[in-house]
Amino acid sequence: MSAHGGEAGSEAQARTQALAEIAGLHGAFTFSELLLQRIWSRGDFEQRGLRLRDGRSLRLRRRGRWNRLAGPDFADAELEVGDGAGCEVWRGAVEAHLRASDWEAHGHSSDPAYAGVVLHVVLFPSMREWTEGVGGRRIPILELLPLLGRDLEAYAEEAAVEGMAGRPYSQLREVLAGVSQAHLREQVAMHARRRWTHKVRLAASRIERLGWEAACHQVALEVLGYRPNRAPMLEVAEAWPLEAWRDRATKDAEARADLVEAAFATPEPGAWVRAGVRPANQPKRRLAQYADWVGQRPDWPERLAEVIAEWAKRAAPTYGESGGTGQLRVRRRVAGLPALRRRLSQEICAEAVGGTRFDTLVCDGWLPLCAARAGVDAAEARVLAGAWADWQPGDLPEEMQRLAREFEVGGEAGETPAQGDLQGLIGWLAALARRDGRGA
Repeated sequence: MSAHGGEAGSEAQARTQALAEIAGLHGAFTFSELLLQRIWSRGDFEQRGLRLRDGRSLRLRRRGRWNRLAGPDFADAELEVGDGAGCEVWRGAVEAHLRASDWEAHGHSSDPAYAGVVLHVVLFPSMREWTEGVGGRRIPILELLPLLGRDLEAYAEEAAVEGMAGRPYSQLREVLAGVSQAHLREQVAMHARRRWTHKVRLAASRIERLGWEAACHQVALEVLGYRPNRAPMLEVAEAWPLEAWRDRATKDAEARADLVEAAFATPEPGAWVRAGVRPANQPKRRLAQYADWVGQRPDWPERLAEVIAEWAKRAAPTYGESGGTGQLRVRRRVAGLPALRRRLSQEICAEAVGGTRFDTLVCDGWLPLCAARAGVDAAEARVLAGAWADWQPGDLPEEMQRLAREFEVGGEAGETPAQGDLQGLIGWLAALARRDGRGA
């Protein structure tokens, strides 16, 4: 990203300052080049059927090793370019920019440090078919924006949430202490609605693209991977559809073990994040859980839709036109949420997943998918939104829960807030961070 390979200090500054201001659905936000690099590093984009700007096909054997210092953004990438007899294997560096013109703006055309770049990744559409490298060499361009599974605002918000998790509690507390409780509650409620709407919109896009069963399968593996291993889990979901899991997981323990090993070997070497991941979240262990799950409940997506629809009819009076009213614990009991949680755990995933990861699976996966399913009427969608808002917290940052309890977000002081309240609080703080350019 910098003009000269030896100027590590100026290069780091350039990485920080490379930002685009974008008009989002909920106000302007910033999108950084650093965030683009993170998306590429994680493989958090559609990797099937890639086409370069010049029309040639592209297959990513290795996306490369993220370089945080001077020089190209990713080293040691390996690509397959072209089809059939004309297919070539390229090895070298990858450079990522928001716009194709940033290559010249950063002085890379004459910088020998960038002579080994074999792919120029850009976020926004380019009129060019290639980038001029050192000595006039043509470097192919790959546009990333059409390949993203979510809108830019969602990526920026996710990065802001991750950034908040690393900020001192005192800083977050200072933000909340500076607003009235009425304003805080208003913002939390508004951002909770926005986050639910976004989750349903994403679920609808998945169902339209993949179909109901494949969308359920993809979401299950994605949530099991959580943030560190989200991208490689999505690769596994693509390479191993649910039918393949059924075929092996329903046989015997040896077949399930072989399936787990094969699935684990699917992503490129080094894709799995294992350092710093708790034993319960290690990717191979999560894959084994899913194999046990499918082995016992091979028809789980179909059954999920049935159970949720059946429950929603009974819970409709709890979530009327004005939403849920009354105390949270009473509303949960009247709506039958504790019973629904037990039933989903037993009948859908055979208790293979538990704890807060199960609640994340319900709130980030199953409820939005069911709300986006074809044929869902307004009343059922309202009930599902109410269940999502009232559900117990999943894998949400502990500091957010502390803040919510202290500032009585969604309840009395000291009371554990509901999923929707925490999601709204996170959404509001993330929006503030995005506007300040602290999202990545």
